[in-house]
Amino acid sequence: MTGIFDTRTKRLLSASALAVAAGLLATAAQAQEKFDLNALVEAAKKEPPINVYSSTGKIVKQAEAFTEKYGVQATGTKANAAAQLEMVIREGQAKNVQGDVIQISDVPAGVAQLVPQGFVDSWLPPDLADKIPAQYQNPLVVSNEANVFAYNTQLNQSCPVKNIWELTEAKWKGKVAMQDPLNKASYVDWFNQMATNADDKVAAAYKAHFGKDLVTDESGATAAWVKALAANGPLLTDADEGAAQAVGAPDQKEQFVGLVSSAKFRNNKDVGSKLGLCEGLQPFAGWMYPSLGFIAKGTDSPNASKLFIHYLMTEEGIAPQAADGKMSTNSDAKLPDDEPSGIGKVLDQIFPYDAASAQSDWDARQDWQDLWRVNYQK
Repeated sequence: MTGIFDTRTKRLLSASALAVAAGLLATAAQAQEKFDLNALVEAAKKEPPINVYSSTGKIVKQAEAFTEKYGVQATGTKANAAAQLEMVIREGQAKNVQGDVIQISDVPAGVAQLVPQGFVDSWLPPDLADKIPAQYQNPLVVSNEANVFAYNTQLNQSCPVKNIWELTEAKWKGKVAMQDPLNKASYVDWFNQMATNADDKVAAAYKAHFGKDLVTDESGATAAWVKALAANGPLLTDADEGAAQAVGAPDQKEQFVGLVSSAKFRNNKDVGSKLGLCEGLQPFAGWMYPSLGFIAKGTDSPNASKLFIHYLMTEEGIAPQAADGKMSTNSDAKLPDDEPSGIGKVLDQIFPYDAASAQSDWDARQDWQDLWRVNYQK
């Protein structure tokens, strides 16, 4: 595995940077177009109903609220990223668009598969352009969601680890609960993002914990950490719920540290779970992954689709997802005060996703999965 990613990553990052720069120029021009929300609503009312694909079940309520607000019929359908990709590509190839709006959480796949092949368009609501940071404008990032390290507050008053390298030690063998990186692409994307954009921080965390510089045959500190974590036999689950239960079950006797979506902290209220966020963990307490908002090319309802994207980018529209800790890229759309994870208070501790290296994430997935597969031990 030594030396993987290095040359190819640099080449891909250069190409991605040029593409992003070109996209932002196009977005800036788009933002200057005259925009009349009332005119868009009237045009949308003349079009056929729309279907919206999203990885969250909250899209059903969002579509219902949109329909009630504007009198434009929308139906929300929950589908995971892999299913969305298959449907959008199949529908696009058949020239038979069924999903008009897509909110997809697999950014590398969206960037590598949907955009280049011309299946989707990214549209930035011009009247919201000054509220959305430039890095989230093209392709349009609807929201950011966090995966965080969590612990059981009934068993500990604070997080039992202070550094991610502790999780590679014998004390935590089999006691880290997380989704299987071989089945959850966002995990290997996170590995690649850290290796590309924050490998020095992972190396510094090693030195802070062990008191010496890291010496490794791997391509960098992130690869060394991934290898060591895999070898320590984490408890792998097929969904966030399994990891959340392993960590936060109220009757849990054994202490686990887990990686779970911030959305799972609602279990504290719903089923009495005892999940706590590992604040202050070095070098990061978790990581962000975005969801992109696309409009299918060939839709019979382009104005209704734009109207839904506009709605999704408002505080009212994103509210059902914000309740689960999903953070709108619209600076005016805040998380609710009672959001259960408390993610809004520790954003400076959460590793951000950089879409400029999304193509590299896509191309490196197999390499990271191979590194995990070869080294994982139960």
